[in-house]
Amino acid sequence: AVRTAGTELDFSVVLGSQDRESVTERCILTVNAGSSSLKLAVFTAARPVRRLLSGAVTRIGLPGATLAIATGSQPPAVHVLDVADHSSALDAMLPQLEPYGGLARVAAVGHRIVHGGPLYDRARLMTPEVVAELRRLSALDPDHLPAELAIVEAMSSRASGVAQVACFDTAFHRTMPRVARLLAIPRRYEAAGVRRYGFHGLSYAYLIEELERVAGAEAARGRVILAHLGSGASLAGLLDRRSMDTTMGFTPTSGIMMATRSGDVDPGVLLYLLRTERMTVDALDELINRGSGLLGVSESSPDMRDLLAREPNDPRAADAVALFCHQARKAVGALAATLGGIDTLVFSGGIGENAPPVRARIAQGLEHLGVQVDDARNDVDAPLISTDASTCAVRVIRTDEESMIARETLDVLDAQRMQP
Repeated sequence: AVRTAGTELDFSVVLGSQDRESVTERCILTVNAGSSSLKLAVFTAARPVRRLLSGAVTRIGLPGATLAIATGSQPPAVHVLDVADHSSALDAMLPQLEPYGGLARVAAVGHRIVHGGPLYDRARLMTPEVVAELRRLSALDPDHLPAELAIVEAMSSRASGVAQVACFDTAFHRTMPRVARLLAIPRRYEAAGVRRYGFHGLSYAYLIEELERVAGAEAARGRVILAHLGSGASLAGLLDRRSMDTTMGFTPTSGIMMATRSGDVDPGVLLYLLRTERMTVDALDELINRGSGLLGVSESSPDMRDLLAREPNDPRAADAVALFCHQARKAVGALAATLGGIDTLVFSGGIGENAPPVRARIAQGLEHLGVQVDDARNDVDAPLISTDASTCAVRVIRTDEESMIARETLDVLDAQRMQP
């Protein structure tokens, strides 16, 4: 056994094998890089994958950056750091792998890649050609792709012999019909990749599998609306487990309002700001991606927990909460129209999983779609929060993007082994 965080961890117990050496040789490391955060997790490289460790560095490049590490049921250990970029955040995280054999035990690294552009419809081995294509696509998602590619490069320099796999958030939505992918601008831009892509695909892939597990295959094949509501927020409408439409489009800035992102804004507003305030492109990017949403409307916080606490005495906080719920409710109605109705509504993400008042307010006004929420069930975050009379099942399912990355990474490894 090895010792970490004061707890003895026996691989033969955790990994279900008596052969410690053979088991510890195979782990999957997952990497989820945000614009100012980095999440790592370690999973067993055997199906079903099981999580061994989770870690996150937040506020990269900002004062008060922290590293949090969690193993098993132990409460996370939190450390204050000074990290200027994602490479230094990675250096802070990698020593946490030592109790699991370090990078020498990693069979592959799976990366969440937010934007796969028009080419990638499934997870791919991170070859030089794939990296080059993603660099070319960086203009499509400057808030995520450069940071993600920096981590790929940093990992290559630290573990040159370890396979790296790109798992794309956009791949899930490749099943959307053409009409849902088109933008009403001149057609020549479509050839340059300007179209609706959709995001949060790794979360949606996990949620629809979990829905089948808890409610059965028939429920998963029905008319399902998945609401991933967190700092980034989107909703997707599924039919027969396939994405038919989603609220995010060309970039993760679009759709409903989010923590600091504006969501959909009349393009005329942006033109107005460019003309009257002489805003630069960078200033406009800062406004719509980091200064809008809940933060912009409330003028106090991007965190829904703060706003719910403040709304009784702060009209600006109340406006932010009300607008978020209003836009999410409209999105449910629009997706239901696309699907021809709704059989199941799933709430997920940090807000969707943990904010009963927000779930209740989104559901209010959807009674004509058969949505009825039971207040008592909702208040305790029950897995099923709809009433017994509701014709639409309303569920709360905790998402797990990292485990989906681990599974897709194993799929790629298996496919590589099967090649002649």
